[in-house]
Amino acid sequence: MNSFEFSAIICLVAGIAGFLGALTGLGGGVVLTPALTVLFGIDIRYAIGATLVSVIATSSGAASAYLKEGYSNIRIGMFLEIATTFGALAGAFAAAWVPASGLGVILGLVLLYSAYLSTRPQPEGHRTAPPDPLAERLRLNSSYPTPHGWESYQVRRVKTGFGVMFGAGALSGLLGIGSGAFKVIAMDQAMRIPFKVSTTTSNFMIGVTAAASAGVYLNRGYIDPALAMPVMLGVSAGSFLGARHLSGAEVRVLRMVFGLVVGVLALEMIYNGLTGRL
Repeated sequence: MNSFEFSAIICLVAGIAGFLGALTGLGGGVVLTPALTVLFGIDIRYAIGATLVSVIATSSGAASAYLKEGYSNIRIGMFLEIATTFGALAGAFAAAWVPASGLGVILGLVLLYSAYLSTRPQPEGHRTAPPDPLAERLRLNSSYPTPHGWESYQVRRVKTGFGVMFGAGALSGLLGIGSGAFKVIAMDQAMRIPFKVSTTTSNFMIGVTAAASAGVYLNRGYIDPALAMPVMLGVSAGSFLGARHLSGAEVRVLRMVFGLVVGVLALEMIYNGLTGRL
């Protein structure tokens, strides 16, 4: 296999990862990092570096479409990015002290949890928790488009969501996965934000989080342009297509397929990490 064929295959795999990541809000990195490591034998630190670049591309490709359609809540995203950015910096610096086998096991465990989240039913009904006064002061409450017109929503438990976001950012910097699963679960479950708003706002946020830690990986020489370029191109194309198909996608079937793929990759990563093959 020559370099062109290798780059083309990498680009194709990255496109699939970007498509799934844009639709689910979990980020393409949750598939891409283990795929590069397991399928292509790429060193996990270089895989993380390329994935961080692709996560920025994912956010850029999908967020613009979601913002135009009125799904993303920019005020929530910018507020929560304060926590995720500091967490991403902490995770990126910690990654230098964690062995590759340890990173593989940690990533596998995170992937298993992401697979569980992707198949878990997400309530879209009426949110019964009392409104958060902090959300009202920060003007985080908003509305989003539905088949029946624009529907308003109230943001709850802002402090809890802020704390979970710091942990999500740390995982992003440590593992290079964008940690979209934890961003979505923080907004959807803790802050009671509608699921489509949580998904699209997560796509907006993961680019900023990844940019904070990508600089650290670039400084350490873990971002290879020959690998990062086809990954970025593939993820950009996939995320753009995913964003365009969000409204008509069969989310339940997509989540089941996504959860199955992530679960298999997670078990493979854990096995390779425990047996010292990373």
